[in-house]
Amino acid sequence: MKSTSTHKPRPIIDLLVSIVLPSFILMKLSGENDLGATGGLIAALAFPLAWGIFELIKYRKFNFIALLGLLSVLLTGGIGLFELDNKWLAIKEAAIPALIGLGVLISTFTPYPLVKTLLFNPEVIDIEKINQRLATHNSTDAFEKRLLKATYLVVCSFVFSATMNYILAKWLVTSPAGTSEFNEQLGQLTLYSYPMIALPSMLMLLGVFYYLWRTIRDLTGLTLEEVMAKKK
Repeated sequence: MKSTSTHKPRPIIDLLVSIVLPSFILMKLSGENDLGATGGLIAALAFPLAWGIFELIKYRKFNFIALLGLLSVLLTGGIGLFELDNKWLAIKEAAIPALIGLGVLISTFTPYPLVKTLLFNPEVIDIEKINQRLATHNSTDAFEKRLLKATYLVVCSFVFSATMNYILAKWLVTSPAGTSEFNEQLGQLTLYSYPMIALPSMLMLLGVFYYLWRTIRDLTGLTLEEVMAKKK
């Protein structure tokens, strides 16, 4: 079994399994002459659900984001199969990124702020060298303030995602749950949410991490090569 440290991201497979295949099934195979509304919904949700469970079991690593993704799939399935009001889908779509943003914000009041934990990975950067330089330049407090600012920017990116998810769900999904029309609209929501929400949110997060890298460079004088941890 592979260890968690050898787990490399596979964005193409993730995109195919979690976005493309479910959207195709929902939009093209949910008619009465194909899988039907219920069968199409179950088949579409099975892909991201099975993939998420496979990833968690195979690499045995607690991943809050992955668990929220699995919860999202289960809630979507519940809304469709139990034919709940569409407003619950919009609320669910907004709740997931909102919970992540809230978690990031709450982490600032703990000894392990999430942004700092992600940034200060000893396998990626030389933490000891950075801390020594910050202390030498009397910049530790300035770094902590900028880190807090970066955390707030990350929270804002998730607020943006939650807001856009809610608006997009209310705009696209108007048919009653349990119908082939609902499945088709759900497929459109899944497909459109990536370029309209996920990509902008990702760019915002990349901007935040670039800001943090500039902060480290400005406050320590270290180059990227000097900051990177040396492989043993």
